[in-house]
Amino acid sequence: MLSQSSSPAIIGEPFIVLPQVESTNNYAMGLVHAGLASHGTAVFTSHQIAGKGQRGKIWQAAPGKNIALSLILKPGLNFNGFSLSALIAVCCREWYEGLAKSEVFVKWPNDIYWRDRKAAGILIENSFRDGNWLWSVVGIGINVNQTEFPTTVRNAVSLKQITGSEHDPELLARELCKLINHRINEFQSARLLAEYNEHLYARNKLVRLKKDNAVFETTIKKVDAAGNLITQDVIERSFQFGEVEWMH
Repeated sequence: MLSQSSSPAIIGEPFIVLPQVESTNNYAMGLVHAGLASHGTAVFTSHQIAGKGQRGKIWQAAPGKNIALSLILKPGLNFNGFSLSALIAVCCREWYEGLAKSEVFVKWPNDIYWRDRKAAGILIENSFRDGNWLWSVVGIGINVNQTEFPTTVRNAVSLKQITGSEHDPELLARELCKLINHRINEFQSARLLAEYNEHLYARNKLVRLKKDNAVFETTIKKVDAAGNLITQDVIERSFQFGEVEWMH
């Protein structure tokens, strides 16, 4: 499990609510660098001005309508970079399916999809000293009540679009923290990987990927314990995070 003191920390305590912030991840990492971080701290806002996504992209969200949540975690010896990412992804998927009711998947490495549409994204940033992994800041962005998205944002979907109902972003974020807290404390790597692959987006389906300047078709098979995407076409292939990108 993650590192705990004699009085176990709880994910989501304290729960810091910011009316507006540039980036919850930047704010949380600022606490880390200032020596003010504690394991389990959550930073929440429903108005994030400059959220960050994977590959240096901006996470765009309408003010007051969505979840921008960052968790400060102190990794323990049982975790590596992928297992922490996978744990957060399966927690978000389970939590989201409880609201959307069906067809929620983890898209490698850690996006949350409802059917073929992106519902949430995860960005994990780490703090190291002398090669030691000291802290992780887990950023989670979830589309909640937004129904119109910029034209530059492809295939996004929100809970309101799926369920037809408005939701309270802060209340939902607190509930997600409770689930993550529960799952962290019962962490088992083999079971986690099996669950991740059970709900892997496009598993056993033919997809188009891009590596360097080449676009090719291949069938998604699984993700291995190191976090590599395993695919099959004329040969079996293995891709590390960042080595390929999905083509729509």
